Amino acid sequence: MKKKTGTKSATGTGTKSATKTGTETKTGTKQGAAMKLKFHWLSPALCLVAMVVIAVCLLSFENDFLWKAQELNLHLDTPLFFRQQMVVAGGWLTWAGTYFTEFFYHQPLGVAILCLWWAVLMFLVSKAFRVPLKWWALLLIPVGLLLLTCVDMGYMIYYLKLRGHFFSATIGLSAVCAWVWLFRRLPEKYLLRQVLILLTPPLLYPLLGFYALLATVVMGVMQWRLERWKLVPNIIGSLVAVASVIVVPIIYYRCVYYQTSMADIYWAALPSYRMPELLANYYLPYILLSVFFVVLAATYRLLPSGAVKRPVAWGVVNILLVAVLAFAVKQFWYSDYNFHKELRMQRCMEQEDWDGILLEASDLQDEPTRAIVMMKNLALFRLGRQGDEMYHYLTGAKPCAAPFRVNMTQVIGKSSYFFYGLPNYCYRWCLEDGVEYGWRAEYLKYMTRCALLNGEDRVARKYINMLKHTRYHGEWAEGQEKFLAGEEALKSDTNYATILRLMNYDDRLTSDMAIIEQFLMNHFIYDPSPDALYQEQAAYAGLWSKDIQTFWRLFFTYANSHEGQHMPIHLQEAAYLYGHLENKVNISGMPFDESVKTSYTQFMAAAERYASMGEEKLKELLFPQFGHTFYYEYFLIRNQKLY
Repeated sequence: MKKKTGTKSATGTGTKSATKTGTETKTGTKQGAAMKLKFHWLSPALCLVAMVVIAVCLLSFENDFLWKAQELNLHLDTPLFFRQQMVVAGGWLTWAGTYFTEFFYHQPLGVAILCLWWAVLMFLVSKAFRVPLKWWALLLIPVGLLLLTCVDMGYMIYYLKLRGHFFSATIGLSAVCAWVWLFRRLPEKYLLRQVLILLTPPLLYPLLGFYALLATVVMGVMQWRLERWKLVPNIIGSLVAVASVIVVPIIYYRCVYYQTSMADIYWAALPSYRMPELLANYYLPYILLSVFFVVLAATYRLLPSGAVKRPVAWGVVNILLVAVLAFAVKQFWYSDYNFHKELRMQRCMEQEDWDGILLEASDLQDEPTRAIVMMKNLALFRLGRQGDEMYHYLTGAKPCAAPFRVNMTQVIGKSSYFFYGLPNYCYRWCLEDGVEYGWRAEYLKYMTRCALLNGEDRVARKYINMLKHTRYHGEWAEGQEKFLAGEEALKSDTNYATILRLMNYDDRLTSDMAIIEQFLMNHFIYDPSPDALYQEQAAYAGLWSKDIQTFWRLFFTYANSHEGQHMPIHLQEAAYLYGHLENKVNISGMPFDESVKTSYTQFMAAAERYASMGEEKLKELLFPQFGHTFYYEYFLIRNQKLY
């Protein structure tokens, strides 16, 4: 009995124990599988975080750059505008790219749309190439490269001929992935995939240009992964892809797009980086993007899609991949200080925020470019403080940080001519650059204002009507309609009234040799005007020239037109200095401020005391006390480069 009972007890206990252990094992397996499944979502989560970081960085560091991008963009909601884009291969991308670039007028909205497009691209890549969730971090590679095509331009933004650049590559690659997805879903029978490869270039080349050819190549490569053991269909698909990519652009060039250069038919819808030499580095992101998609096609279904076996290690690998990509993007992100300072000052100038320009000029952390110096002087002039504060700001002539020559005509040439009362030169450069680089909202706005200043109301009306067909510049255009009433209406506006006073000279159109600053200064020096405001600028141009005889001529003209008014400090300093240097003009009866006399005496004494130390050391020693004077400018600021 005991034995039986013991056996029963033992058997019962063992069965229950075994059942319990089996249940625990199943539960543990489910929990482990659930945990591994959760790690599949680590890569998508990292992608989401990366998109948020990109958006924050764009809005924090490139806000003014995005504003400038939409100013140098033009999209009209007219059928004619669409037809004009379609006269070249890839014209649809231009049309779509310029449409979305408009939204950068409100930078947060534009960035949100751009990031949303990148999210769509990642989704399409995953579907077209069947990228498992746990490998989604790889999809940040094309996003990082596309980001670089936008933020690594720098001064190239003024010379870029491809319109809609910010979005065109993203939209083009999205179309490529969608087309490849369709290709992959086609059945194998009837050679349907080979037929699609054959039809892709003729169907998509007019719309997508280069991206249609890329889609053809990707499908030709993927064909070998889809039908690995069917040699004949694979060879047919590859031959069809190669032949189509070579022949179709030539046929279109001969029959349709004959106005396109033969050298560009295979790169249609890609930006041109010739200045005039080829800048190969700018093409590197596009080369890497093409390689990335070809590699994805060649490795189709080689990425394992099973459970994450080592979650911790896999998580570290994903995070390291994203970190390396972020580091690489940061290394190539264009972050030139002066470039971004120029953009901020241009934005203030467009808003006629002259105090904002001076605020930007007051905290310079690097030697400024001449564009920065000129915008600062313009702001001081418009605020009536140039003669007293012109040398209170850091000056310089640092070259633009670009691997090509940058002319001020593209940077601030048009705006400088406009605000200094030379509308014909402003209009001329807008017209020439519009033909060369494509029409832009900024050009049309300046051409509108120039036409109004010249009394060409019908011309102004034409540009106003064009701008009304944009998304965000129509309101500005409607605001200009009130000035079509004539000169009296213009004089009611402070900005136009000031410019009209500067236009009282013998107007003629000559060549400025693309050297804006020198041409402007010579204009004020040699083109006389009876207007007192104009003569004030002429006197400051005399300071700029450092030519004593020129200065005296302009100084006395200014003094006669401003009789009874206090003479600006910098003009006093120049007169006091030149009077002592040459002794040809009797300055004993001139009412100089005591501060001018004192600073001159102290400067000359200090210069004599430190003369043996060399000019560069002398500049460093004298700047804290005398850097704000014309004496320092005259003796120690030399060889200012103009461009």
